[in-house]
Amino acid sequence: MKVQLLDPNAKPPVRKTEGAGGYDIYTTESVQLWLADMHPFKTGIAVEIPQGWVGLIKPRSGLAMARADTLAGVVDSDYRGELKILLINHSEDMLRIEKGERIAQLVIAPVVRAEFHPVDTLDETTRGEGGFGSTAA
Repeated sequence: MKVQLLDPNAKPPVRKTEGAGGYDIYTTESVQLWLADMHPFKTGIAVEIPQGWVGLIKPRSGLAMARADTLAGVVDSDYRGELKILLINHSEDMLRIEKGERIAQLVIAPVVRAEFHPVDTLDETTRGEGGFGSTAA
């Protein structure tokens, strides 16, 4: 897959192990985040995701343990701008992100095209309208 380095400090996405499903994404800036702070971190890269595929931005487990999460996580195949990773700090502690740090992972997945057709009713299921927590034992 093509990646354009837009910043001299940028690093291309990389898989750390053979079994990794995601490619680590690095930031080109240092920022501190306080509770509920959000910041769109620069990565210094643009990627060319093939048509029929999508890039999904997912949290890294290490940052998730520090209670940082990613938001706005879809990179469409026709987007050619710099990838920016929106992080939010859910911790009560200040979180310091350093330039060159891995802040998210990019998962490349196929896109299934669907057509939506308005109907008056949907087919019945056992779950029905059960939402959050409805499948807990």
